[in-house]
This record gives sequence, structure tokens and C-alpha cells, in this order.
Amino acid sequence: MNAQAYSEDQLVEQPAIGLFAELGWQTVSALEESFGAGGLLGRETKGEVVLVERLRAALVRFNPKLPPEAISNAVDELTRDRSTMSLEAANREVYRLLKEGITVSVPDKEHGGQKTERLRVVDWEQAENNDFLLVSQFSVTGALYTCRPDLVGFVNGLPWVVIELKKPGVPARAAFDENLTHYRQQIPALFWSNALLIASNGTDSRVGSLTADWGRWVEWKRIEREDEARRVSLEVMLRGTCDRTRLLDLVENFTLFSEHKAGLVKILGQNHQFLGVNNAIASMLEARKLGHGRGGVFWQTQGSGKSFSMVFFAQKVLRKLAGNWTFVVVTDRVELDEQIAKTFKTTGAVSEAEGDACHASSGAHLRELLRGNHRYVFTLVHKFQTPELLCDRSDVIVLTDEAHRSQYDTLALNMRAALPRAMFLAFTGTPLIAGEERTREVFGDYVSIYDFQQSIEDGATVPLFYENRTPELQLVNPDLNEDIYRLIEDADLDADQEAKLEKVLGRQYHLITRDDRLETVAKDIVRHFLGRGFVGKAMVVSIDKATALRMYDKLKVHWAAETARVQQELGELAYQPRGGEMAPEQARRDARRAELKARLDVLTTTDMAVIVSPGQNEIAQMQTLGLDIEPHRKRMNESQPGLDEKFKDTEDKLRLVFVCAMWLTGFDAPSCSTVYLDKPMRNHTLMQTIARANRVFPGKHSGVIVDYANVFASLEKALAIYGAGSGGKTPVKDKQQLVEELRKSVGDVTAFCAAKKVLLGEIEATPVGSMERLSRIEDGINALISPDPLRRDFLAHERLVSTLYRAVKPDPSALEFASRVACLTTLADAIRARLNPNPPDVSQVMGQINGLLDESITGHEVRESGPPALDLSKINFEALARRFKESKHRNTDLEVLKAAIRAQLEKMIRLNRTRADFAEKFEALIESYNAGSRSIEELFDELVKLSNSLNDEQERHVRENMSEEELVIFDILTRPAPELSPEERAEVKKAARELLARLKGLLVLNWRQKSAARSQLKLAIEDTLDRGLPRAFSKELYIQKCSAVFEHVYESYPERNAGVYA
Repeated sequence: MNAQAYSEDQLVEQPAIGLFAELGWQTVSALEESFGAGGLLGRETKGEVVLVERLRAALVRFNPKLPPEAISNAVDELTRDRSTMSLEAANREVYRLLKEGITVSVPDKEHGGQKTERLRVVDWEQAENNDFLLVSQFSVTGALYTCRPDLVGFVNGLPWVVIELKKPGVPARAAFDENLTHYRQQIPALFWSNALLIASNGTDSRVGSLTADWGRWVEWKRIEREDEARRVSLEVMLRGTCDRTRLLDLVENFTLFSEHKAGLVKILGQNHQFLGVNNAIASMLEARKLGHGRGGVFWQTQGSGKSFSMVFFAQKVLRKLAGNWTFVVVTDRVELDEQIAKTFKTTGAVSEAEGDACHASSGAHLRELLRGNHRYVFTLVHKFQTPELLCDRSDVIVLTDEAHRSQYDTLALNMRAALPRAMFLAFTGTPLIAGEERTREVFGDYVSIYDFQQSIEDGATVPLFYENRTPELQLVNPDLNEDIYRLIEDADLDADQEAKLEKVLGRQYHLITRDDRLETVAKDIVRHFLGRGFVGKAMVVSIDKATALRMYDKLKVHWAAETARVQQELGELAYQPRGGEMAPEQARRDARRAELKARLDVLTTTDMAVIVSPGQNEIAQMQTLGLDIEPHRKRMNESQPGLDEKFKDTEDKLRLVFVCAMWLTGFDAPSCSTVYLDKPMRNHTLMQTIARANRVFPGKHSGVIVDYANVFASLEKALAIYGAGSGGKTPVKDKQQLVEELRKSVGDVTAFCAAKKVLLGEIEATPVGSMERLSRIEDGINALISPDPLRRDFLAHERLVSTLYRAVKPDPSALEFASRVACLTTLADAIRARLNPNPPDVSQVMGQINGLLDESITGHEVRESGPPALDLSKINFEALARRFKESKHRNTDLEVLKAAIRAQLEKMIRLNRTRADFAEKFEALIESYNAGSRSIEELFDELVKLSNSLNDEQERHVRENMSEEELVIFDILTRPAPELSPEERAEVKKAARELLARLKGLLVLNWRQKSAARSQLKLAIEDTLDRGLPRAFSKELYIQKCSAVFEHVYESYPERNAGVYA
């Protein structure tokens, strides 16, 4: 069997192209694309990203009554230069043109003058009327680089889909880290009209929007129905997202742009949202047909994007279904009401002013709004206090977000009576359970199910791990009276309810709030918070407002005590005499000092706050308990930015908050990784609370639920109802399971290293701080750094172990692995340092390192962060070769040389693309070594020879008596060329010099965007070469050279005095 059969092209790319053809797309390869009139795609240069001929033909087809000038104006508007805008802003602008059409001015033949018409860019109703073209190996030239994505999907001549593929065995993430990220930076014009991006290695496929980091790219596991068997494959991804009808639906109805403090974010509907919303719309239409208003229950677990699903649903109904629709969005908490309204505002579903105007402030205001003509009305369920008729329109749709939980025996039925002909649809993060049959009477049955387990499997949320740290003083009876739970759960915890709660709970309440018990919990939270591996944000959930204040005060005392203890120990270490440089005791002290400094940094920078809802006369009530709430209330009211924004901001130092009811529902802070539960809870309230820790965030492997209130029995019951997957599995795992995953990963990497004769146990057994340990580590680095696939595999093993280890900490069972993890980290960090001698700041490296080394030849990391300052011309290669023959660490020396050559090659090829053959030779040498057909000694010798030839090439322009810029044009004209005499070569040199001088005078502002300027440049090239080239150049060769020179100027001189030679 030919090895090519297992290449990326044959295993992944060609099957993908075949599937696109099956889905009704035209397919073409642009590997040998010709340009100009009659060219393959109709492009003049590689700088163009829009297929203008196809775009124009589609616009004429969709708008037959509009004059040619209107079509031309629309083409100009869609193709105009948007490089001064941010990429996401440019994408939003073009998206609006695609979705809403383009306003054009046309002659008014009836009344004279001009009138405006809306020109359609896409036929959203009939997919087959659009032009779908898939282009493989589509080259695009940016300001510095020419990039070639594997597959680009064009719709009506505009690039909508960009796909980057890897062969199986190379992580799909490598396509994102190495390719797609580079394309977005270098050729942003390709993404101005982008709808979605796909990365795949055939077996693992992800889709994302152009603003999403890798953590927010998602799998697509089902094509048509929620009850399909879930599969992760390129076929499911392409059928699910690139089927022509589904792609149009995704772009038209499941794409949002959301404004945030950090910037504009593009949101692409996920698989479960796409299927669920379409199911809900079908159910709604069926209910209208049958004459009842039960639209159904839409269950998608907390953290999986339920609020966005509500926006997708409402926006699609408004756009696709005829009617004067009004949506009444109902919640049961003020903060949830504000949060859902904010989601609708930030995504542009309603304007800021409209969102405020249609927010019901009272029952009377709600009545007034429902009688008006508003698209959206936001209200609390409590506004439906009586069953009076408010509106009898049939085109009202009520969307409730958890509101069906709230006193559904009265308020929800009042809501039904107030809106007798409305359609009711319940959105929930937790399912219906026994005792909630009334909910079915109002809303109907499920229309979409996406449970806790599915969400974790898809990566829509992170796994949650449970730690029971219940203090001995705590009442541990797992069968606490269900009425107690209900009272706590239903209370809004104002002053009256707190008094009622204390009275009913009696001894149990006093036990939970005993002073010595709270001291124990506060002290343990300090220890646990500081010992976590991932320093995310955390919530402390207390039984009531007073207890939250007491917990804050106690924790601050223990926090200050720990700060003083750490400072004292650091001071003592500073005054201890230093031993010998490598003394084991000194090494231990240095390690301890570093650990204490990191701990002190968290202690001194962490901000804390109490977040509780206001109550009447609360200051006096808290004072009677010896508590001062006034400074906390002042901070909650006056903080700028607000405390909610500060907690959501990953850079803000507000890391620990104390709550009792607020922020437990409808509040998302993705970096929150720990919830400290010190409050009895059950059912959906418990599920809503623990979901505060399950949001996806970069570097966050899992969330942790630390239980001080012994809610585990209730947690198991809630998960049995809410969370279990199809196999009955519970998605919240005991932390011991995480420990077992770590143990297996450590075993795997230990065996991997042993197979390469790196015995981790022997390294750990050497004396701390000894030269022997240093020598063993150096040997380990040498064994694992090369060849490239070996190094990639080792670094992948180490990343997994480190991630799991951080997730297990501060559990005592992490100590078992501490030595092995430290050894692995040392080896991996040293290898990365050898590959990149001048690393950027550590905080940046941690964000880059996981992906940039995957499937990259040494030097890719160097290239991304700036090559080391190595001057090849000053290296003594003979001495280097002699040293290599004597070296014990040949792999390491080889990697340093490869990095230097890679950096030099990049610089040389950027200046003169005709030198690409040097890069091809370099890649071939690396590939032959990785494949085992060259020994390390042979590769080193070949690289030394290549380095010498690079030095000669760098000096060639001096020998030719030309500048570097003139030499490039000379090379284009002579590579290839007919056999030339010395006199004819001199003529070509003269022509190159004249041409460069003439061209530079024609580079006006924005010349690449102006057809007249481009034409003038082409004519200058043709005229100069026609007069200056010797007769040895045939007419056919002359035409080729004119085109090649124009392409070079287009790529290398984006503006006057700009580009690679500036």
C-alpha cells in the first residue's frame, strides 16, 4: 500500500471534498490556479478573496428588476476594503448586509428622481437558488504572507466557510493553533464575510466562530434529530453544518453578535441549540394548529447557553413566521430578569432604550405594555397577582425562564388566565419532577432535552467534582425533613423570612450557625482556596444573610493570620545562611521560598465581597446581631464597575464572594471554579447553585463543589433526576475518580519515558540539588526533545498530567504524585526553553504553549514569539560539527541549529519568494529524519551544508551588484528563463532596476483597492519589460513574467513605503 494513501490529503481532505459534492456543492482545486481573464476563479491576483464574477451573477439572478449600476454598487459595497475596522466589526457589518440586504438608489420611473430599494444578497428561502462552491488549496496573499487554507466554501462568491484539516494522529487543535489563528492575523479579508470555521483530523472535528478561542469550539454530534446516536466525525460535522439548507439556517437564524466590555463576540448556535430551537418552533406550530397554547418545555442544562437559545427562538420566529408577534419573557427573580433582558440587549434583539421601555415595573405597567405594540415585554412572574384578562391576542408567545417553578399553583395559572390565547413555552435548566404536574398543564411536554451528562460529554460545560468536608459539629442526618428544605428554598431571605426560617428550623438552624462551627469552616475555606491548582474565582454559599456576613468576618481574620504566618516564614528563610550552590537543603529552601511567594501574592491581591439582596431595616437588624452590613451595602450599590462585572472579569482581583441567594441563578462567571456550600439545598435550586462552577473557561479542567452542609444525599437525588445520562451515569464525580485518572496518566507517561530510556524514578531518587540529578535531567531532555513526533507526544502526556494534577489539588491524595509531576514539568519546561531561548512573559506562554508546539517543526514556536538573535554568518560551522561529533546531547544541539536555520529561512523567503526551494529542501531534510531514513549525524551534516548555502545566497545581491529589491525582480525574470549570454543578463538587470524605480513611483495610496491604479501598474510592467527584455524571451514567456512581477508587487508592496522592504 502506498504511504500516500494515509496522507492528510487522501485520508481526510479528498473524502471531505467528495462529501461536499454529495451535498450539492460544486468543487474545484485551486492548486494550479490561473489568474486574469479566463482564469479558474476569475481572480486577478491572490489578494482577492471574493469571486466577483459569481457574486455579480447571483445578485443579477436575485434582483432581476434592478439596473446594472445598482448591482455594481452592491458589489463595491460587499468587496470594499474594511482593513481599518476590527475583524469582528467588519464581519458584523458584512453579516448585516447578507441578512438584511443592501439599500441601493435606483431611478423612479413613475415619479421621477430616485428611490431606494433593498437588494438581496442571499436567497434564504430556496437554498438551491444560491451558488455553492468549495475550493481546495485556495491561496490568499496578505501584507506579509501568502496563506493557503485547505478548503474554503463560497456562497454566491463570498467566502463563508474556512476548513483546516490534519491527518488522524495530529490533534484537531493544531489546525486552530497553527493555521486558522495565523490566517485570521495575516489575511483578515478572507474572514470579513465568514460564517463559521471548522478544524478536523477526520475523527475529531470542531466548529467555531471567528472570535471563539479553542475552548469554545464545539463538536457536532447529531445531524437531524436529538434522539440520534451521538457521533463525533467529520461526516457528521459537514452534514450537520454544511448541508446547504442547514448552513443557511445556521447563518440566518443561529448567529448573534454580543457586545461585551472585552469587545464584540460572535456567537454561533451549538448543535443542541440548533436542534432544540427548531424542535420548539415545530412544536409551537403544531400546538397552534391543534388550538391549544402548550408550546412545551425546553430543557437544556445550566451553563449550556439557554439564554441564547431563547434569543435564537424569538428571532427566528420573528423573521420566518408571518404574524405580529409579541414575546413576553417571564422570570422569577429580579437579577434573573435583569440578566435575561441584558442578553437580549447585548445581542441586538432589542435596543437599550426599547429594552428599558418594555420592562414591566408593576402589574399596571404590564397591562399597559401588553396592550401596546411591543415585540418584547420583560416581566417578573409576581406581576401576575390576579387572574384578570390582560390580553387576548393569539400572537403572544410567553417564554418563561425557570418561572414555571415559582408558585406555579397560583401565579402560573394567573398568567394563563391573563393571556388565554397565548402560546406558553418554558425554558429550564432542570427537568420536571414529581410534584410539578401543574407545569405540564400550562406548558405541555418536553420539546428538547439536553441534560447535564450530554453537556459535559460535548464540552459545553466542564465536569464537576465533589468534596465532602462537613465539619463534625454539623448535623449529618441525611433525612432532614423535606419541609425544612422547602422553607429554605422558597424564602427570598428578607428579614421576615429569616425570622420565620430561624423559628422553624429551631435547633438545626442554631447548629448550622454555631460560632465554633463557622470558625472551623472559615479556616478550612482559607486552606482549600489557597491550595487549589487552578486559581479561579469562588463562591461561599451560606444559609442566610447574617451567616454570610459572619462568614466574611471570620474568613478575613483567618486570611490575615495566614498572611502574617507566610510573611514570617519568608522572613525566617531570608535570614538562614546559604549553603553551597547545589546543597540539597538550600534547594529545598529555594523551592519553599518560591511556593510561599506565590501563596503570599494570592493572599495580598485577592479581593472579597458580600453579595446579598437588600431588606427593609436590615442595618438595625444586623446591628442587633453584632454585625455591620452598612459598608457592604454601600459597596454593592456604589461599586464602579459593579461587583457582578468585577467578579466576571478574569483580570479583576475580586476572587471570593459570600452569597446566600443572589447570584445562584442566572449569573455566569466562567472563571468561577469552586462553590463552597454551607447551606441545605435540594432539587433544582441545588442544581442551579452547583452549575455556577461548570462553565467552560481556558485552563479550567473541572469545577469543584465543596460540601460543608452534607447535601450529598440531596445531590445524588437531584442528579438522579436532573443529570443522569442515557446510561444512568452521574456527571458529578467523587474526587477519587479524578485521582484515578491522574494515576493512570502518570503511569502512561512513566512507561512512555521508560521506553525512551528516561527512567523518571531514577531521576527522582538522585539527591536533591546534586550534579547527578542535573546530569540525569539533561540526558532526559536530550532523549525526549527530538525527533519532532516524539517530542510532541511527550509534551502532550505532560500537559494532561499537569492539568489533572492542578484539578486534584489541594486534595491530600495529590501529594502521592507531587514528585513525579515536578520531574515531568522540569523536563517539559526545559525542552520548551531550549526550543525558545527568549520566551515571552510567563502569563503569555501559558496561553500559547498547549497548542503552538503540536504538529510544528522546531522553530514554529520560535517564529511565533520572535526568533532568537542568531546570526548564521557568524557561526563557525566546522567547529560546530566537531563539537556535535563529541557531544553527548546531540538531539539538543540539533534542535538549536534547526531553530536558527528556520528563523533565517523565514527572513530570506519573506524578502525573496523565489528562494522557496531552500525551504522545501529544509522541510524534506526534517521529514526524512523524522521518518527514520537519515541518521542524526547525517541530518546535522546536511543542515550545516544548507546553512553555508544560505549564507552564500544572502550575499548574492552584492555579487550581482544589485539591491535586495532589484534582485527579487531579476530572479523572477530569470527563474526560469532561456539561456542568456552575459550581455543579455546585463540587459535583464537593467530592466529590473528601471522597472523597480518606475513601479515605486506608481504606488499611490490604497493602490491595491483601486482598479485604475492596478491597471496603470500593469501597463508600466508590460511596457518596461517589452522594451527591456532580450529577444530570447518568447511572447508566451513575456506574458508569464509580466503576470509574475505584478503578483510580486501586489504581495510585497501593500502601500507606498510599506511592506517587507520598508
